[in-house]
Amino acid sequence: MDIKRGYYEDIELFKSRTILITTIFFFTFLGFLPWLIKKYHFLGLSIYIVNLITIHAIVAIGLNILVGYTGQISLGHAGFFAIGAFVGVILVSKLKIPFFISIPFAGFISSLFGFLLGLPALRLKGPYLAIATLGFGMTITTIIKHTEFFGGRMGIQAPKLFLFGSQMKDIHYYYMIVLIAIILTIAAIKLTKTRIGRAFIAIRDSDIAAEAMGVNLTYYKTLAFAISAFYTGIGGALYAFILGFINPESFHLIMSITFLAMVVVGGLGSIMGSISGAALMTYLDIKLQAIQDIPRIGSLFLDFSQKYMNVAGLSNVAIIIYGLIMILIILFEPLGIFGFWIRCKRYWKTWPF
Repeated sequence: MDIKRGYYEDIELFKSRTILITTIFFFTFLGFLPWLIKKYHFLGLSIYIVNLITIHAIVAIGLNILVGYTGQISLGHAGFFAIGAFVGVILVSKLKIPFFISIPFAGFISSLFGFLLGLPALRLKGPYLAIATLGFGMTITTIIKHTEFFGGRMGIQAPKLFLFGSQMKDIHYYYMIVLIAIILTIAAIKLTKTRIGRAFIAIRDSDIAAEAMGVNLTYYKTLAFAISAFYTGIGGALYAFILGFINPESFHLIMSITFLAMVVVGGLGSIMGSISGAALMTYLDIKLQAIQDIPRIGSLFLDFSQKYMNVAGLSNVAIIIYGLIMILIILFEPLGIFGFWIRCKRYWKTWPF
């Protein structure tokens, strides 16, 4: 039985030598991943896809702090994502603020809006809170769309960034984004072990009991929204620069639903689950868009689309498969990928009994 004998034993980052060695191997793998992709086309990945997966992992971690740990649902995180993206670009292109300062600043601006959204959300729960956050996301994109300062409907071009006098490429963005993701992941893991994280979990389990124990619901609920928006804002700023061009039409309801799906599929209340969910959902989303290029299976879907659907029907097939995979994961493993990992871990610990 894993019994904690002290607080410092509970908050330590590496709880065993196995976890420490696994983490070292994982970081080494991340360091050599660009070389594997370039030389062996590892899993059909590209540096851009890995950058996008990492950014979505940052957003999923932030959303999981709100949904998985605090129990507050949100369908408006595309709005925070848009705020981070446009603020990051504006700071660099128009205000000439250095890139490495604009990224956290974009996160803080998003967290400010998250705090403001958290205030009216104090009295809302369940579907009412979902509708309120949905309205926030739609409002943000509408305001950006009708503001010339942010480029209006046409969007805005992200400036080219330079590192030591040369223009930054995808591989430079990769190491920068991975470093930021590692820092934010460790911060999230540590946060869940502090008094703030325990307050979040208490609110999720029972906000009435938490308030009776002295937890300030107003403070911690708004703080959860602010922290979640901070992570999402940073992800949005990074997304704008790797994409090169952003348009308000891109930050729609489906994006918010996709972020929420990443958290649910990965596992609510799990940081590692958020990362795995973001990796799986992003990879499937990109690969299924080119479903006709998949050997053997792609030609079958193409024939099916030509016979029974219209010319643009193949893209709908990809969406159907994408949704079906999500449904199957939730049906057979309600705890998501993290629950599957728990089952495997329990099996090998008790084997052969």
